Amino acid sequence: MGNVSERKIECWLTDMDGVLVHEQQAIPGAAEFLQRLADRERRFLVLTNNSIYTPRDLQARLARSSGINLPEESIWTSALATAQFLDDQKPHGTAYVIGEAGLTTALHEVGYVLTDTDPDYVVLGETRTYSFEAITRAIRLIGGGARFIATNPDSTGPSPEGPLPATGAVAAMITRATQRDPYYVGKPNPMMFRSALNRIEAHSETTAMVGDRMDTDIVAGIEAGLSTYLVLTGSTTRAEIDRYPFQPNHVIDSVADLIDVI
Repeated sequence: MGNVSERKIECWLTDMDGVLVHEQQAIPGAAEFLQRLADRERRFLVLTNNSIYTPRDLQARLARSSGINLPEESIWTSALATAQFLDDQKPHGTAYVIGEAGLTTALHEVGYVLTDTDPDYVVLGETRTYSFEAITRAIRLIGGGARFIATNPDSTGPSPEGPLPATGAVAAMITRATQRDPYYVGKPNPMMFRSALNRIEAHSETTAMVGDRMDTDIVAGIEAGLSTYLVLTGSTTRAEIDRYPFQPNHVIDSVADLIDVI
């Protein structure tokens, strides 16, 4: 296969938060990077563990808040990856869902029926209004035999006021009550990347992953066999990189440095 850093890159996967946007503001060079991908007719997807929004919602939010214009078909969320996974595992199954439109829409689109009566799966996603009643229902359904799936393991999410408890934190509560661990589909599970590769008919040998987090983007990229680029515009500083037992193929200041690479 040769050295991963010497491969010719034909397709690109990139994280959203910390790579293209930061606190809903475009990171300098992000729009130009996406435009260069379009100009060169490169296949690409923007990945996010956020399962709240549909790709159409995210497209509108990005355009409004950061001025980034991204086709909705170029956005791949943990909700879409979860729906794809469930469709592969048990087509036209049933699920009890704790989540928002991004997740319920994705499941509907693959033919799933959402129910709170004897579902095949309990599916936990991101939501801003976790209901104790819904969590109790999930615990009882899992106790009754439903399989436990979660969109992503992130324990907290960002907000202007500070961190919010996220999917992983709520999953931990359900796990403590049921003694059942969920299967997490989103990053750092390379399943998320494989489903993205399938979506754009890309091959791991000729695809790169651009991310800002060593413990999700980079490790999953390595495990999926991709060439990896770590940007320093998000949650990782240069000093922190050596602490990890795995390393990215490339460390760059921002996506602006990739414009001439594409």
